[in-house]
Amino acid sequence: MSQPPSQQPPQGGFGAPQEPPPGTPQPPQDQPQAPAQPPQAPAGQPARPPQTPPPGGPAYGYPQTPPAQPGYGYPQAPGPYGQQPSGPYGQQPGPYGQQAPGPYGQPTQPGYGYPQQQYPGAPAPNGTGGPGGGPFKGRTGILAAAAVAVVLLVGAGAWYVVSDSGDDPKKPVAGPSKDPEAPEEPSESPSVDEGDGTGGGRESNDDLNAGRKAGEAKVAWLQKNDVDLPRNGAEIRGPWFVGDTIVRAMYRGISGYSVADGKKKWTVALPADICATPNTVSPDGKIVIGIENGTTDRSTCSVMQMVDLNTGKAGWKSEVKKSGAFDLISDISLAISGDTVTAGRTSYSSAYRVSDGKELFGTPTGNCKTFAFAGGPKLIAAANCRNGDADNPQHQLQELDPVTGKAKWTYQPPRGWEIEKTYSVSPLVVSLENKKKKQWSVAAFTDNGKLRSQLSPAKGDLVVADCGGTFAIFGQKLEGCTGVAADANTFYMATKPDTTGSTGTNKVVAFDLNTGKPKWTAPAPAQRTVRPIGMDAGKVVLYLEPRYDKAGAILTLPPTGGATSVLLQHPEGTNRIENGFFGDLTLYQGGRSYVLTTRVSGRDEGEMEQATALVFSK
Repeated sequence: MSQPPSQQPPQGGFGAPQEPPPGTPQPPQDQPQAPAQPPQAPAGQPARPPQTPPPGGPAYGYPQTPPAQPGYGYPQAPGPYGQQPSGPYGQQPGPYGQQAPGPYGQPTQPGYGYPQQQYPGAPAPNGTGGPGGGPFKGRTGILAAAAVAVVLLVGAGAWYVVSDSGDDPKKPVAGPSKDPEAPEEPSESPSVDEGDGTGGGRESNDDLNAGRKAGEAKVAWLQKNDVDLPRNGAEIRGPWFVGDTIVRAMYRGISGYSVADGKKKWTVALPADICATPNTVSPDGKIVIGIENGTTDRSTCSVMQMVDLNTGKAGWKSEVKKSGAFDLISDISLAISGDTVTAGRTSYSSAYRVSDGKELFGTPTGNCKTFAFAGGPKLIAAANCRNGDADNPQHQLQELDPVTGKAKWTYQPPRGWEIEKTYSVSPLVVSLENKKKKQWSVAAFTDNGKLRSQLSPAKGDLVVADCGGTFAIFGQKLEGCTGVAADANTFYMATKPDTTGSTGTNKVVAFDLNTGKPKWTAPAPAQRTVRPIGMDAGKVVLYLEPRYDKAGAILTLPPTGGATSVLLQHPEGTNRIENGFFGDLTLYQGGRSYVLTTRVSGRDEGEMEQATALVFSK
């Protein structure tokens, strides 16, 4: 186990005073120990986490009430630093499968600490304290039958159903397929677009660029839903970019579209619901997605299907080998690094070669069991070390060799701190949480696993990220946070909007990854809110969120801070569409901005008219 020098970051953590108050536990030199009673922070400040890894949790150490979120129609639990649930996508730049200095190539999600558009029928979210972390939780319950894939609580407070971002114990059920008979194997659909402009891209008579003003970007294409969905709708997963193709997955299919005009290039039909997707693809453009092993309400997320995104052809298909009652009912979460795809679940894990499906390694021997992974340029793993005390867990953070599964380094936080999410893989920035003490923190690590710093925002700055994902039974998705960006030495987050005035506004905070302290802050334009969505040519890329009377835009900030510049001004003529997406996911890629919905309602009226993508270019 590697420990940082003196197990102490260069600077104090999370808004605490520069000098630790008396009684602050100092990390051990060899083995981390559970800290003593944490010191009380000054009024208005979050509790100072232990000087080992700072845990990532909502809003600076005090619970936040998350806004309504669209994910799967279930309540979402806030994450570190006011972090709100996001889709399973990733952050920019280089979204999905492209290596970039930012957080493993992820695009940005909504959330950001203020209310989000909510699809019809979604319940209001719960407050802090819902599940959303590691597989061990301190909630009492009863498991009616471990052999049955039901989402009930299980005994003695040791296990219970967890999701990345929600409390609801019911797993969403798509219901019977509307097709007479679901295909047994994936199949490539016939060409959907015949070249008349009405297939997968914009309609021929939409005229969205009529009346475009000087300086406004043009609408490259508008996409509408073309899938007949079950009553409760479906989440849209992705996107992933391969060459000139943008790929998205929904319900029982995955499709590729031209980035230039949105026309559908190919579709792979699947025999059951999609239930897991990684953030990145292999270097040669292949992906492995998870699908249910049936179409009934007792089906579990356990089948892996490889798809070549270059050609739109389905490859190998295999069901994850499971053992033990809890593993049998655990959903898988997938991550890809190089030619390796990992399947994490509860206290088990396995890894396979993306190219041919061959198993590479499985659950590690010993007391510490890997349960979740983050992929991209590195393979990061979170493990739980069984200690018989569910309320005081012991976690480990590791970088693994993606071929052998051997740990390159291991970092062990103090007892009680759970690894929640990776905000960035390279540089490595991780959120941790101590649920029992209701403390959260964000830690940066060096390439060899040493604690680099703990982010320490200025007093009054409540920074937020967007983390969450899809509902999972006994499982956790380690990757998938958006609304953040990073380069080699700086990490960028936005603050929760200030709503003291008539209109909310916020700012961007740049943190020095070597010290954890803010380098600079940059305010959003007056009466507007922004969120980071990646890096481009060394600059921070921001999404200026639309208002009811103003369109959104893509902005940039120099790495030294200062004033924002407009990269793409979205046209006023499409503001209604831009504002109407449920859980919008916005990213900037290849000179285009993509505003994407993350969920489609299954209501028959207007189901096929729901806009799913709005793309702008110069």
